[in-house]
Amino acid sequence: MAASKQRILIVDDDENIAELISLYLTKECYDTRIVGDGESALSAIKEFVPNLILLDLMLPGIDGYQVCREVRKDSSIPIIILSAKGEVFDKVLGLELGADDYMEKPFDSKELVARVKAVLRRYQTEPAAPVAESSENEVRYPDLVVNKTNYSVLYMGRKIDMPPKELELLFFLASTPNHVYTRDQLLDQIWGYEYIGDTRTVDVHIKRIREKIRDNANWRIATIWGVGYKFDTTPQ
Repeated sequence: MAASKQRILIVDDDENIAELISLYLTKECYDTRIVGDGESALSAIKEFVPNLILLDLMLPGIDGYQVCREVRKDSSIPIIILSAKGEVFDKVLGLELGADDYMEKPFDSKELVARVKAVLRRYQTEPAAPVAESSENEVRYPDLVVNKTNYSVLYMGRKIDMPPKELELLFFLASTPNHVYTRDQLLDQIWGYEYIGDTRTVDVHIKRIREKIRDNANWRIATIWGVGYKFDTTPQ
């Protein structure tokens, strides 16, 4: 049975809640592991290699937000945040950092199990991003090749003239498909932490890129309203 092989890491410093969650999920044939702090969570991710992480925000030492940041640096493991912090700001921040869902405590056990199944199903059914023969400095999609070594863009077989910052922005988004970035994160990545300017710079560059390369059946630069942008490779 496929579900029995799926591993879920529960990160919560409340042992009673963690044990209860583990009980619910074990009944659904998931393999679970419990850790009570952020540092242990980061270690367990490497050792346990979970299919999904249930993450509390208020943790001793490294908090849940920082755990989420660290995981998203090099992994797309789905994350569901479980938190007593129910303010809209907290939810938006958690999702901006890369969480896939956010549940407010106290929660219904059936709803938790349903959300776990939904997130896992979404990751299982999403086709792999159509990147072929990509390297550290080149990404390839149908009708699009972006090369950061020679700063070239090929779109539908034609070379597209693109200033360095436009190309770097496109490359960064395309090299991490389906990951949502805020405008501030994109400013930091492309223009650097020392950049003095506003987030409209990102919007202007995205607009110019879109004028040069149109959406494809396999990919597009998607606007996530109120958050930022992502290079979307999910079926349209």
